[in-house]
Amino acid sequence: MSAPLAEISLTDLAATDHWAARFAAVLTAGDTLLLEGDIGAGKTAFARALIRARLGRMEDVPSPTFTLVQTYDDGTLEIWHCDLYRLTAPEEVLELGLSDAFDDAICLIEWPDRLGDATPVDALTCRFQARKDDHLLTLFGPAPWAQRLDLSND
Repeated sequence: MSAPLAEISLTDLAATDHWAARFAAVLTAGDTLLLEGDIGAGKTAFARALIRARLGRMEDVPSPTFTLVQTYDDGTLEIWHCDLYRLTAPEEVLELGLSDAFDDAICLIEWPDRLGDATPVDALTCRFQARKDDHLLTLFGPAPWAQRLDLSND
C-alpha cells in the first residue's frame, strides 16, 4: 500500500462526528470507503456519524453485522452500509448487489478484505486503530481524495 494521505486523531465522538460530516459533504455516487480495523476500532461509529450527517437528521443506524447491508436514501442517492465480516467468499459480494451499488451509490464497506477482486480501484481506505487516548484514522487511496477532503490544511 502507498504512503498514507493523512493520519487523523479522533480523540472523542465529537471529532469522529466532525470528520464524518466532512466526508459526507464531498461524497458522490460511485464513491466507496473501505473501513478497515479491528472490532472496536471505530468503523461503525464513523459510518453511523457519516450517514447521519449525509441525511441531515438523527437516524437509527444499526450495525449491519447480521443483515450484511443497510441502505439509506438521502434524497438524491442511496448510501449502502455493508459489513462483510460474515462472508466466506468474494463471490458472495455479487449476491448482495454491490457491483451495481459501486456505480450508483455511496458505499461504506466494513471488512473490505472480503471483497477480493471486486474492490473498486478508486476507493478510499480508512484504517481505524484504537489507541490508549484516541482512535487513529489513517487514509490511503488515490491522490484526488486528499484534494476532495481538503487534507492539505490539516
